[in-house]
Amino acid sequence: MAVTPVALPPGVLSVHALPADHHDGPWDHIVTPPGVKERLLNHALLTLLHGPALATMAGLPHGLIILSGPPGTGKTSLARGLAQTAARAVAKRGATTYVEIDPHAFPSELLGESQRNITRLMTDTIPELAARRPHTVVLVDEVESFAVSRSAASFGANPVDVHRATDALLAGIDAVATDLPRVLFLATTNFADAVDEAFVSRADLVLTLPLPDKATIARIIRHSLLELAVLWSGTAALAHDDGLHAKLADACAGMDGRRVRKLVLSALALRQEVTRDPNALTADDLVAAVDYLTPGAEND
Repeated sequence: MAVTPVALPPGVLSVHALPADHHDGPWDHIVTPPGVKERLLNHALLTLLHGPALATMAGLPHGLIILSGPPGTGKTSLARGLAQTAARAVAKRGATTYVEIDPHAFPSELLGESQRNITRLMTDTIPELAARRPHTVVLVDEVESFAVSRSAASFGANPVDVHRATDALLAGIDAVATDLPRVLFLATTNFADAVDEAFVSRADLVLTLPLPDKATIARIIRHSLLELAVLWSGTAALAHDDGLHAKLADACAGMDGRRVRKLVLSALALRQEVTRDPNALTADDLVAAVDYLTPGAEND
């Protein structure tokens, strides 16, 4: 007998209880500059553990963290990993409801409909979901589609509706911060300038993830090769060759982390001997594969 999936509220992509074993991974896999993860986790725990107490202070915290930066820097994976890691840290006090929002579900061509959709989300849907468990984490990916900059929208086709929708979001964020101080919002954006200034000003932490420097690229390459060595032990020496990692990092300078992680896959596909048996992978394969990481390089 087929199981009918549970209908989700409008604009909600998924709802899960955390911590959950199948959510492990992203936090450890994303390589960041020193201190970044600790800072993110500390801010998350402030909201989840002490939100009600902090809400009595004059500088009202909004339980909002914004991650910005170029595509491929791991913002979404880091946010998902943060939700799981924070949920584990507060698990003795109860489980966490994790919600992912689809920001593209709210804009509408009908005048006033975007405003109504966002108001419904902030005043009905999120409070209902937050009532399930002691802690709640809400992820809004590509938040520039959700918190549209009103100054930029003044030149758009329907600026009045955009203004009203963003106004509704700001009012909703303020209401949730007051009434539900253990709700944590995680927002990501590739285009920080496109996010409304008043929304950004409400963030307790705005963290920009830059493209990785050479040291970070070397760590990403090492991590990828260590994972490969678990599968094919013949590649273990490559995973511990710091000189090779530094050489590859120099060649990959300026690439985003997602592209750097494709290096191993590219190297495995260069020679059919290696494709059939990855244990045959060599340092020369990895060096040669760098040229194929740049879009269009195969046509050069």
